[in-house]
Amino acid sequence: MRNASLSLFILLFLGLSLKAQPLHQKAAFSRADTLRGTLTPLRTCYDLTYYHLDVSIDIDQKSISGSNEFVFTATQDFKRLQFDLFANLKVEKVVYQNQELPFTREFNAVFVTFPKTIRKGSKDRFTVFYSGHPIIAKNAPWDGGFIFSKDKSGTPWVSVACQGLGASCWWPNKDHQSDEVDSMLVSIRVPKGLKEVSNGRLRSIQKQADGTTKFNWFISNPINNYNVTFYIGDYAHWTDEYQGENGKLTLDYWALSQDSVQAKPHWDQDVKPMLQCFEHWFGPYPFYSDGYKLVEAPHLGMEHQSAVAYGNQFKMGYLGKDLSGTGWGLKFDFITVHESGHEWFGNNITSKDIADMWIHESFTNYSETLFTECKNGKAAGEDYVIGIRHNIANDIPIIGSYGVNKEGSGDMYYKGANMIHMIRQLIGNDEKFRNILRGLNKTFYHKTVTTAEVENYITEQSGLKLQKVFDQYLRHPSIPELEYKINGKQLSYRWKAEVKDFDMPVKVSLIPDNYSYIYPTSTWKTAEIDPSIKDETFKADPNFYITIKFFK
Repeated sequence: MRNASLSLFILLFLGLSLKAQPLHQKAAFSRADTLRGTLTPLRTCYDLTYYHLDVSIDIDQKSISGSNEFVFTATQDFKRLQFDLFANLKVEKVVYQNQELPFTREFNAVFVTFPKTIRKGSKDRFTVFYSGHPIIAKNAPWDGGFIFSKDKSGTPWVSVACQGLGASCWWPNKDHQSDEVDSMLVSIRVPKGLKEVSNGRLRSIQKQADGTTKFNWFISNPINNYNVTFYIGDYAHWTDEYQGENGKLTLDYWALSQDSVQAKPHWDQDVKPMLQCFEHWFGPYPFYSDGYKLVEAPHLGMEHQSAVAYGNQFKMGYLGKDLSGTGWGLKFDFITVHESGHEWFGNNITSKDIADMWIHESFTNYSETLFTECKNGKAAGEDYVIGIRHNIANDIPIIGSYGVNKEGSGDMYYKGANMIHMIRQLIGNDEKFRNILRGLNKTFYHKTVTTAEVENYITEQSGLKLQKVFDQYLRHPSIPELEYKINGKQLSYRWKAEVKDFDMPVKVSLIPDNYSYIYPTSTWKTAEIDPSIKDETFKADPNFYITIKFFK
């Protein structure tokens, strides 16, 4: 969600054709970027199935120490692999079958050599022990890192947010979105008197000999590295249930004790209606076995799977502001709705490469429109999505650079949502559109995906030729311009766009509020019209995010 907030502060893989490449991939990247973002044989040689992260967090020293166990299946024969841990954290040792393994480091990448060849198909494990002082975020969640803060009573309140920066900023893992573990155990020791909340379900609480308390949380669903989190503080906890499409969904709420009286009615007003709306449009909540949690955080918010981070100060809108400028944005709590929407897009469906993060943010941003529509009607939803266009920069392409951990433009939020809304218009059948959204979540359930897979699915299911639409809106910074001219009884029109032979249909009107489709191409087309019609009466349906220009 990070770039959505910034607006207030103001080669697809080699199998794809060059015409689909983002235009800004000429940027210079370093060896460190490549080590982080590229899937080399040292990373693809093993498929992760399970982690056990077991750490102590020393709040006074602002440090972390402990271990992470890697359980994996070999996808090929190998003797050497790469995992990731930021260089400011020390690898104490790597243990395999009760012996320490030799390792080397290059930037934030760690290379381990095994004493024997690990054979393809075999299941194995090793454990990394580490310690140090993790990066402290200066302005979480936008820059990433630990947040060491205190609540109003002076009690420690600590958490982490690391999307983009990477989970290896605080724990060792294969730090690439393409490989999600099937399940995970998170064990975190904290000072006496404090509570700790992580993803999944609380399995046990253990009092330690040194006076600390260890909380063990088990995640039974696949989870991406950047979604693994913790919250430490003086928390109040209460529960509820939601009768959803897949039965009973447990709802767990964790607010600071001092905020619980305010938090309960505030969260109650949005959570169940939101879940009902999103299950209608996207399909069943993807993590019934882990439940849904909303946790008050010492930063604005993040889509941590089954433990959504909330920091919107119990205000409507975005910290009391309406991102759309229409008034509809103040009818719901932005962080509750947006970050929860990521449970479907981002957490259930995850992009293999961060360059394709539009898959997370465009659909989730559009979830705000759908929630507005669920609560206030279709016209309100249209007003909202049209309203958020004033946040669009049209600066660089939405798709980032592949293999270097580089996301694209923040336009993946508002522009991406408007692209999806426009595709909805082109489909022209809301039930069919809904089935496509639900189909995405069913077809790619608990999977990592590429842009090509998402584009192809929508194109095939819609029966429309959408590739040029995706190309223009995702891979180029500008939007298409509809040029027109009127000469007596003749209307002439064409598209001006970077994509060659761009030919998207669009609804236009020569009579107010009476829209019908025309089918422009990159060459002039003509139509006969009433000679009394003036130039200024020609308009495009506002649900289409385009520019329109009178050609002289």
